[in-house]
Amino acid sequence: MKVTQIVFSPTGGTQQVADTITAEWENHVNKVDLTNPKNNYSTLNFLQDDIVVVAVPSYGGRVPALAAERLAKINGNQAQCIVICVYGNRAYEDTLLELRDIAEQSNFKVIAAISAIAEHSIMHQYATGRPDQKDKDELRNFAGKILKKIKNCNAETSTFQIPGNRPYKKSGGGSLIPKANDKCVNCGHCAERCPAQAISKKNIKSSDSKKCISCMRCVVQCPQSARKVNGAMVSVAALALKKACSERKDNELYI
Repeated sequence: MKVTQIVFSPTGGTQQVADTITAEWENHVNKVDLTNPKNNYSTLNFLQDDIVVVAVPSYGGRVPALAAERLAKINGNQAQCIVICVYGNRAYEDTLLELRDIAEQSNFKVIAAISAIAEHSIMHQYATGRPDQKDKDELRNFAGKILKKIKNCNAETSTFQIPGNRPYKKSGGGSLIPKANDKCVNCGHCAERCPAQAISKKNIKSSDSKKCISCMRCVVQCPQSARKVNGAMVSVAALALKKACSERKDNELYI
């Protein structure tokens, strides 16, 4: 069987989860980087017996708008699909349900869904180091159950329920906009790698607040560690989320 990952992972946590799942299937994995604005997603081709893993992070309980827009351009041709949402130990709310809806609207046959935990991309004190060994063991177990379903020729679209609501909750804007400090050497790496093309090479040190999705890729990948978000705003947000994020959440499989 042909296995393909379609992943939106600006800071790497979602990619870790997707890799842990597909590694259990011992197949070559084709990877499609959904953060790349230069990709022509409408040219992707699948067969009905292909296995496609679609994985995105949860942004405020929703699928990132950029990821949704790019997924909508793909024709799944009824390929078997596993949808995964990854969140920073607060809550994924409507993300997984919305992702399933998007995948089905893109003509994928969704046979399983997973919610998984990864270290929070902004407030790193929450879900620090996750996915950890326990998470990976759980995810490998999920992968085995999904593979068993596929091999038993029972990979039909089922009526399994996924938590969430329609209509989905209102999307929040990206309020934490990274800026560069005096360590910036204008190398342009952040502008080249920004999923939203929110950083101009002519003005490297700031971000376009109308385009920025607060994904934190520029912060994580800056070679000089020169890009930061407002520390005071992060502290306020972290305090507001402390109760919701303090108790360890489990990974979940819907199949």
